[in-house]
Amino acid sequence: MTCRAQSQDTVPVITEKPKRYTLEPLRSTMYAAALPGLGQIYNRKFWKVPIVYAGFGALGYAAYFNGSLYSDYINAYKDFTDLIPETNSYLKIPGMNALNPEDYDPVLHPETYNPSTQSWVSTQLLNGVAYYRRFRDLSYIGIVAWYLFTVIDAHVDSALFDYDITDDLKASLVPVNFSANGLSPGVALTFTRTF
Repeated sequence: MTCRAQSQDTVPVITEKPKRYTLEPLRSTMYAAALPGLGQIYNRKFWKVPIVYAGFGALGYAAYFNGSLYSDYINAYKDFTDLIPETNSYLKIPGMNALNPEDYDPVLHPETYNPSTQSWVSTQLLNGVAYYRRFRDLSYIGIVAWYLFTVIDAHVDSALFDYDITDDLKASLVPVNFSANGLSPGVALTFTRTF
């Protein structure tokens, strides 16, 4: 007597591919616009977050530094041009203490001041006002530009997250016609994937 093996029922095994982490560029952009650095966190580029905040910190410090010196210079100019002897904040400006106030101050020393030296000091104070106002304003523009840069960085990074950079790409030049009647021949550079 012979025994035949019975065929066992086969159960199909369904294997799911593991879900790949995908990014949505619009979501990344919105996160970066809502809170600087959040778009970089969404993109899983955690190393960029300290760079984002270092940029904001440096530009914020530059705005504070230039703004405080602008305020000092404008107050010094106002005090220098008024006729009140008690207002003398211009003496605290760096470089002014090296000069003798008897040479340039018509309010404190009306008998000994030199009008040309007074004019020079006034011009130097106005130059300081213009200089620090310019760099304060440029610092504010830099903060806005850095903010926009971080938003654009988050968007581009998420858009190029799954970009294929394999080595099996081939570039070739192919002839093409640029007009409908075929009288304008040309050359185009095409990229094809080799398998």
